[in-house]
Amino acid sequence: MIDVALFGAGRIGKIHAGNVVRQPDVRLKYVVDVDSTAATALAQQYGAQVTSAEAVFTDASVRVVVIASSTDTHADLIQRAAAAQKAIFCEKPIDLDLERAKICAQAVAHAGVTCLIGFQRRYDPTFAALKARIESGEIGTPEMLAVTSRDPGAPPADYIKRSGGIFKDMLIHDFDVFRWILDDEAATVYATGSCLTDPAIEAAGDIDATAVTIRTKKGRLAQINTIRRAAYGYDQRFEVIGSKGMLQAGNHKPTEVIAWNAASVSIDKPEHFFLERYRAAYAAEMAHFIDAVGRKLPTRTSIDDGVKALALADAATRSWREKRIVEL
Repeated sequence: MIDVALFGAGRIGKIHAGNVVRQPDVRLKYVVDVDSTAATALAQQYGAQVTSAEAVFTDASVRVVVIASSTDTHADLIQRAAAAQKAIFCEKPIDLDLERAKICAQAVAHAGVTCLIGFQRRYDPTFAALKARIESGEIGTPEMLAVTSRDPGAPPADYIKRSGGIFKDMLIHDFDVFRWILDDEAATVYATGSCLTDPAIEAAGDIDATAVTIRTKKGRLAQINTIRRAAYGYDQRFEVIGSKGMLQAGNHKPTEVIAWNAASVSIDKPEHFFLERYRAAYAAEMAHFIDAVGRKLPTRTSIDDGVKALALADAATRSWREKRIVEL
């Protein structure tokens, strides 16, 4: 039996809790959250106990911690978990500060514990199938990547003020997809952006629409376009152009029913937001993590991936602010 402690009883914590208890021979033992009401409700739902961080790290029976609490807690919890020899599942980002993230990676490496950073898009069945077809040689050598990543609406301005900005909060997933799909690293980054959807976002010191161009060390090109308002739903698509063809990954819809009549042909809009779109990805991600812990295998998304995606987010932020190409 693997005992798990969960930090964070918010919306993503609830998703992870449900996926934890679905794993064979795994028990959610503890829930930790500053909101005692939320922690109690989630713990009662799955037969867990509400406790403190101190109790988690001193309980030798806890082999795994799942960190789904606010970003400002991640680095401290990672370091404490590593010191306590517990396997770590942590939501992105590791931290908003790149140097602190690197310190976390050093702590994990020194402790020799399993650590997965939650880039769930790598576990999405559609995206994973596309990656497998690239690796099979179907489109030859990948030469260009175009990513569209649009949210249906922005989070509250209070959240944006402490989010680290759009590149660290929203595009960090796209930076990870870029590295994973092209199996390459960035040589240069150029990012530009505007505030188009809500003046409150600009007042908070951020932007809500971006265009990022990356040139890789192998000379490949990638472009990522994002905006925080897509009236039609959560828009998550990308295409990879290779020497022998192209592969596209499209949106998911609630159903595949198509209505035909004299006035129009219509289909469902894309699923509303990330919790719906990546439902299967979150489940596969947790199953992979628990399997890696049990069998002592490497994880598909490591803490080093978290550091490298954050470095790209840092570079994009500097590029936007300084209006120049940034070299990595």
